[in-house]
Amino acid sequence: MLKIVEVKTRKQRKDFVNFPLKLYKNNPYFVPPLYADEMSLFKKIHLYSDQSKSVFFNAYIDKKMVGRISGILQYASNEKWNQKRVRFTRFDSIDNQEVANALFQAVEAFAKENQMSEIVGPLGYSDLEREGLLIEGFDELSTFEEQYNFPYYQKLIEAYGFTKEVDWFERKLYYPKEIDERMEKISLRMLDKYGLQLAKVKNTKELLKRYSDKLFALLDSTYADLYQTVPCTPKVKKSLLKSFRLIINVKYAGVIVDRQDNVVGFGICFPSIARAIQKSKGHLTPFAIMRLLRAIHKPNIIDLALVGISKEYQNKGINGIILVELLKMLSNKNVEYAETNLNLEDNVNVQNQWKNFDNVLHKKRRSFIKKIG
Repeated sequence: MLKIVEVKTRKQRKDFVNFPLKLYKNNPYFVPPLYADEMSLFKKIHLYSDQSKSVFFNAYIDKKMVGRISGILQYASNEKWNQKRVRFTRFDSIDNQEVANALFQAVEAFAKENQMSEIVGPLGYSDLEREGLLIEGFDELSTFEEQYNFPYYQKLIEAYGFTKEVDWFERKLYYPKEIDERMEKISLRMLDKYGLQLAKVKNTKELLKRYSDKLFALLDSTYADLYQTVPCTPKVKKSLLKSFRLIINVKYAGVIVDRQDNVVGFGICFPSIARAIQKSKGHLTPFAIMRLLRAIHKPNIIDLALVGISKEYQNKGINGIILVELLKMLSNKNVEYAETNLNLEDNVNVQNQWKNFDNVLHKKRRSFIKKIG
């Protein structure tokens, strides 16, 4: 007998977090989030508690867990975009339409209780969380920043009445066989023309000490118009800084500043930690930390995490210097490729940048929407 249970007890919370680890056991493409981060979502005061409220559900058949889902009422997003939405996230299920329907019905009831008129997802609390359902690229390793799912998820979601809202593309970028030697010269000339330069820092600590506030300000500004984004809160910034201190290697970060040392552009890449986290199932064990440090200092894959140019300098050739720096990273013989993570399908300006690399469109993701009565 199928039963949907709202997550309340410690055992139910552990069931919720552990379910995908069991569902994707031995799957070579699935990369779990950090276990401690997922458990922290159940705290009354968690990272996004000041701008949202959440509900979590487990699905059981004869006491065996068969699915899970979370619903998020993101107040900041609804206010910014003038919408009445609940987001669904952390949806995982066996290939069973009855289970999927029951989980979505639970989130729909939560939405109606809060007088909302739409459900969208998969979307997290912000665009800095995992978002989008994988619809192509099921035989590719997931990045740590994004979620893997089985192909049948799309069928389960659409059968409940969801339709496409937006798609994202993800690409692998390789060092090109031929390089336009003029790119670096032109980029440097444009920097000189506008009185800009690449910031010179010795290490991650100096980078974050000098520029973290300015980076976050520019991040909010450049990402403001992108799909369902919300501004970073002080708590989110603090959490991100803690993560950045661990995983940012200044060799893979470029910051453009003006004469007053204001940040006008940035390109921050993370050494891929997917394999390191995958082996420990999201737990930061001593061996996992050793693998993590090895991946950070000598990466085989680079994840493009955050890239932005201030609106004042967009379409002025400034972005070229970020591409040049990325080319230098890819020239390292230890680096196999860079992965772009999510680019919105209609973000033509970003898509065009990757023509400077040998690239492969290897994944697509989708956010769905369903109107409710």
